[in-house]
Amino acid sequence: MSKLQLPADDSVSLRVTHSNLTSFASDIRVSQQTTVEALKEKLWKKTGTAVGSMRLELRDEAGARVADLDRDAAPLAAYSPYDGYRLHIIDLDPSSVTSGGWLEDTSLVEKYTISDEAYAKLGTNFRKFKEKMVSKNPVSDDKQSDNQMEELCANIKVGDRCEVEPGAKRGTVKFVGKAEALGCGFWVGVQYDEPLGKHDGMYVHSQTMAVINLYPVPKLSWLLATSNDIRLEKQLILFDLLGACCRVKGVRFFECPQGHGVIVRPEKVKVVTCLPYLLVYF
Repeated sequence: MSKLQLPADDSVSLRVTHSNLTSFASDIRVSQQTTVEALKEKLWKKTGTAVGSMRLELRDEAGARVADLDRDAAPLAAYSPYDGYRLHIIDLDPSSVTSGGWLEDTSLVEKYTISDEAYAKLGTNFRKFKEKMVSKNPVSDDKQSDNQMEELCANIKVGDRCEVEPGAKRGTVKFVGKAEALGCGFWVGVQYDEPLGKHDGMYVHSQTMAVINLYPVPKLSWLLATSNDIRLEKQLILFDLLGACCRVKGVRFFECPQGHGVIVRPEKVKVVTCLPYLLVYF
């Protein structure tokens, strides 16, 4: 019964460096039967140095030169390389693509410039694309000015019935004005007819809410099912937690039932006359 014989792996792992590229370094694994000429072909594709202008040095792990790979037809094994040795490429062409340092220092590369007049004459450019997109979305949150939002708010009054997009959710306007806690510009607070909101008219920072969720108030059953001494200790812990929750600082803009409040940008609010209140039957 014959057995499959696999050839032994004679490859070595070598570090590649370059005389003109100080920041370049690459690790390659190559068979020791590879000729120096074939090795140069591989390295030309990695570094850009032409084969005819490339000289190779084999260096040990300390950087000392071991040999010059000066015989193109000789296999790599003829120079006795070991794992961790370094192949140092010396580019002999003064006009090589790697010379001058511009492959590493982009400040040396000549930049393409164009005047504002020539740029404006282009059929399509980013500036025209940006102006087109802004014209399609003149009231986007991050682009509209305070004056634009103020004009929208001029037609929205506290007590107005309205619909909020997306979804045409019905509600009543409870607040109109600036809210620094939420961001620059104008905002509109709405009490939904249904519990589709986020709060009761008090805005609490999301990080503060995350802290509350991390430390929920313990259940009373946990507090009571203990001895007197342990119960006293747990009471103190409970009071600390309750105190922390009570000390949560928020900004109240209006009052409404919990889960019915929301604060949005004015362009999302559409005032609707004669909009009936939602009747909920139990």
